[in-house]
Amino acid sequence: MERLALSVSSLPALSRAVGRLADLRLPGFLLRPVLRLYVRAYGVDLEEAADPVHSFRTFNAFFTRRLRAGARPIDGDAVVVSPSDSRLRAISPVPADGRLEQIKGSTYSIEALLGSAEDAAPFLGGVHATLYLSPSMYHRVHSPVDGRIGACRHVPGRRFPVNAAGVRSVPGLFVRNERVALLLDTEAHGPVAVVLVGAANVGRITLAPSGLEADPRRSAGRMVPAKPLPVRRGDELGAFNLGSTVVLLVADPALVPTVAAGDVVRVGQALWRRD
Repeated sequence: MERLALSVSSLPALSRAVGRLADLRLPGFLLRPVLRLYVRAYGVDLEEAADPVHSFRTFNAFFTRRLRAGARPIDGDAVVVSPSDSRLRAISPVPADGRLEQIKGSTYSIEALLGSAEDAAPFLGGVHATLYLSPSMYHRVHSPVDGRIGACRHVPGRRFPVNAAGVRSVPGLFVRNERVALLLDTEAHGPVAVVLVGAANVGRITLAPSGLEADPRRSAGRMVPAKPLPVRRGDELGAFNLGSTVVLLVADPALVPTVAAGDVVRVGQALWRRD
């Protein structure tokens, strides 16, 4: 029954319908009670939001809200910082066979995740982190390193939930869901990949840097900007329009984690330091 429910919830038509509802412009007397109920149900911290709750005109505008200046300071001593507010599901070296653990007894390949054996090769022996964004969290994704965006790949797929039930019941969940991989080049760590994995009810994954496709779903496959786009730690890369997961890959093997699986981290917080 759990797998059947997950399969139904992953139908693209359902995600599109929820996305349209989330983008529906509602009068304040209808929208504000919905937002207040959501805030109470999930414990959303409105003190750190850049705009007051009454200023939002759609649910999605609230969900993708920006934070006030200074709400997410960047750890100056870290070499790689968290790209998102998340609960860490995993943080570990990438095995030599390139297969990451989704849950005990179930793995998936980084080649399938990135949609390219060539792009996956530099990460063998590097490190990775899997970061889950819960409904209460800030849902914009930021650069974990200083570097340059050299390419972006959109990989079509389903939209299974990425909650505990989805991770437990859907084999290869992160390589079955729709996703966008941002491929960065860095002087300090070699290649870095920030993979935004879609989920049930995620109507869009939007990208922030000028020069990248605004809506990656319009263009499947690898997209290369006219020239590499420079980014610094903490620069915004994109946003989830309702929920999801980030898988972060770093080619540098000489990194020591500063956090552990199960920890809650915030944008700009140290994930790894230099050994």
